[in-house]
Amino acid sequence: MTTEQELISALETIPWIQELDPAYFEKLASISSVIEVNAGEKLFSQGDKQDYLYVILKGRVAIEIAVPGKGRVRIYTAEPSEMLGWSSVTPVVHQRTAGAMTVLPCVLVRMKASKLQQLFDQNHSFGYVVMQRIANVAANRLLVTRLQLLDIFSHSSKEESNA
Repeated sequence: MTTEQELISALETIPWIQELDPAYFEKLASISSVIEVNAGEKLFSQGDKQDYLYVILKGRVAIEIAVPGKGRVRIYTAEPSEMLGWSSVTPVVHQRTAGAMTVLPCVLVRMKASKLQQLFDQNHSFGYVVMQRIANVAANRLLVTRLQLLDIFSHSSKEESNA
């Protein structure tokens, strides 16, 4: 079991968290845990209820979406310090927008999304800083997804015209 100080030390290694007021490390630690996950394990599936925000400390995680006629398509591979499950702290989205499966053995910080939202409500400055990071992640993932889908569908069009 991870002690609170070990958890705070883990949080301090995450670049976007380092920018926060140190007083928030203890608050984040109180709603977080460190988990270890073997390679090839599913963290969550597209459409699941949203309950946690994850930050990768070690390992890699594939982000996948279901594409009609194509099955599951990897749209992104997240690396250490990257966030997963960002939509769990948005006010409107209530289901996972993608799935996540570990590619390598992983160590992750898992934050309870509802408790994180409560921290945002208690301190809007803190919420603003974290939501800025989440907005950057969302914008990046949307761009990567768009490019990935354009690639998939451009190959489909070429295959159909050759048939």
